[in-house]
Amino acid sequence: MVQIYKIIEGKLTTIPALEPGCWVNIYPPTSHEAIRALSNELQIDIDYFTDALDIDEQSRYDTDDDTEFILLKTPIRNENLIDSKAIFITIPISIVRKRDIIITTSLYKNPVIDSFLNPNIKQFDLKDHTKFILNIFEKNVYYYLYYLKQINIQINAFEKEMLHASRNKDFADLLNIQKSLIYFVTNLRANDLMIMKMKRMDYLKIKNDEHKEEMLEEIMIDNSQAVEMSDVYTRILNSTMEAVSSIISNNVNTVMKRLTGVTIVLMVPNLISSFFGMNVHMPFAESHWGFLIICNISLMFSMIITYFLIKNKWM
Repeated sequence: MVQIYKIIEGKLTTIPALEPGCWVNIYPPTSHEAIRALSNELQIDIDYFTDALDIDEQSRYDTDDDTEFILLKTPIRNENLIDSKAIFITIPISIVRKRDIIITTSLYKNPVIDSFLNPNIKQFDLKDHTKFILNIFEKNVYYYLYYLKQINIQINAFEKEMLHASRNKDFADLLNIQKSLIYFVTNLRANDLMIMKMKRMDYLKIKNDEHKEEMLEEIMIDNSQAVEMSDVYTRILNSTMEAVSSIISNNVNTVMKRLTGVTIVLMVPNLISSFFGMNVHMPFAESHWGFLIICNISLMFSMIITYFLIKNKWM
């Protein structure tokens, strides 16, 4: 689905054809015929569009004559989008700038692009491509930080549940959160490295614009913060899983120790009854009180062993 937008009378408006100063957004469902037609019309390498449709593409930037290309990894919720059970995943967004037209392509709908399509947000300027690209970077980092805070809340909630009663489902949920953090850490670092290279080479040509330079610096700082948060939450999650595993192991040992103690206590009356069950002459064989005497002897030995086990904290 190829949509063309332009700011008309201060509002983002859909227009039927390409015009100077417009924004072209390619969203699913994706039509390869429409992408090819757009590529031919603007004389842009089609790979700049199709690369965004490969979820494994990495962050990078490139220049081809008068065409500038940026591929950015952005976070989204995994609402049955891929087979991985990770709660959050990362997908590529391609940004192509050709003269006075800017094109964005996404594999799935995502909150970064949706935030610019929302009519209720503060309006942006499509004529200033550099500022628009910086706004995309800014929104991208914002959603990384937003989702990381949600992940931290979920980790704390699972910690409280698992310390009381751990289930296999809880471990599966923590594993899915761990997968999300791996996606975040890997792609945040790739984004960070790409933005640093872009700044060093002045790829966006903002060297003489103090406001945009400050904006890019803030984006880099926020991105570094997101990287640190991802690392911290990953370490916390690993420590939590190790602690829970140790608690479960300790609980199993405690249960086994108690079961062993119960087995020892029950073994005594079984042993005594085995002796008196032999087909030979035994004490109390002729006594009317023999059965009660043997039961009392068994109970007495069982109580002594139970006292000994409890005293030594085996039960």
